[in-house]
Amino acid sequence: MMRIVLASQSPRRKKLLQQIGLAFEICPSNAEEISSHTDPELLVEDLAALKAEDVASKFSESLIIGSDTIVVHNGEVLGKPKNETEAAAFLQQLSGTDHFVYTGVAFVKTDKNGTIQAKHTFNEQTKVTFSTLGEHEIKAYIKSGNPLDKAGAYGIQDDLGALFVEKIVGDYYNVVGFPLNRFYREMQSFIPEFDIMTS
Repeated sequence: MMRIVLASQSPRRKKLLQQIGLAFEICPSNAEEISSHTDPELLVEDLAALKAEDVASKFSESLIIGSDTIVVHNGEVLGKPKNETEAAAFLQQLSGTDHFVYTGVAFVKTDKNGTIQAKHTFNEQTKVTFSTLGEHEIKAYIKSGNPLDKAGAYGIQDDLGALFVEKIVGDYYNVVGFPLNRFYREMQSFIPEFDIMTS
């Protein structure tokens, strides 16, 4: 069976892949997350590929999975907030408006020598609408500590973060951080001999 490696230390991605019964190991990437792309779709695919390629050199005859998620509001990319002040600013921006969540995923397949044999990237987009947030709601959420390690300063799966999302158009799991449906379909195409259902 092919060795599968997730090039991410995200607890959310780990949990989602465990949820579908995928057998994998984790080796976080140390790649510097820098891209020249400004288009959100190209940006997340580029960063996902950077992570997967960084880890690929350590594993032979393996499939490396890289991923990156960003939040885009009015054309501005909102990454992980640097501190509580920035987290509050992000949430105030998102309050009462629509934004988009983009997740890029990269597959990198290595041969017996650890050389990259094949590569494939894709991205998924989900539209999210926030209700109008009160200052006390933002403060309470920040106090929980949950916003600080998430793009856009919120998690749809969080106890309080879930209360902010009025509706979504697209894949819920993409907002969590990994588009399971698209991942499954793309993996079937990239590695036809691998079947999650029977692995």
